[in-house]
Amino acid sequence: MDMTQTLDTLFAEVTLLPVISIEREADILPLADALAAGGITTLEVTLRTPFGLPAIELLRRERPALQVGAGTVIDAAQFAAVERAGAHFVVTPGITDELLQLGLKSTIPLLPGIATASEILAGYRLGYRRFKVFPAQVLGGAALLKSFAGPFSDVRFCPTGGIGQQDIGEYLTLGNVMAVGGSWVVPKASIAAEDWAEVTRLSLAATSLAKGRG
Repeated sequence: MDMTQTLDTLFAEVTLLPVISIEREADILPLADALAAGGITTLEVTLRTPFGLPAIELLRRERPALQVGAGTVIDAAQFAAVERAGAHFVVTPGITDELLQLGLKSTIPLLPGIATASEILAGYRLGYRRFKVFPAQVLGGAALLKSFAGPFSDVRFCPTGGIGQQDIGEYLTLGNVMAVGGSWVVPKASIAAEDWAEVTRLSLAATSLAKGRG
């Protein structure tokens, strides 16, 4: 219950979760600042690049007002590393018994990734009530989330994967969606060009839509 409440608090006001892969150390702070200027203060920094862990450490130290999660965590070693780095929460692309057990023992909440009802049940029996759905669009999008609402009435989700700005309104009208994740607010081309104004513009557009439809 505690980790459920913690996750709900994290996403109570900001219902958007940018999924960030850092390619250059110099981008970390300007990118975070551009997102924050657009109203997005909860971030998922993935471990897909060597800069993931350093980015989490830097943001926790230099931008303490942000809520910084660690994404694409796939094993015990990475879980321990992001805990040491100071991540506020952990996100996985899928579930294993090892990851679910680590989440139960950790002092920071785990948002485990699922794709099927059976995977929800595996987490549910251990007390998990909040899940990431990945890859959401490929799996059926908002229609899938609607179908999960019946058998899992006390479960809420963060769909991620293939989602664009045109999709978030439909997701956020669903009662079992806590937040929507994706990388559309952090396009690679804009980051490569250091076009932080564009990141802020996209963030403002997304947060405005979320407030209007959420």
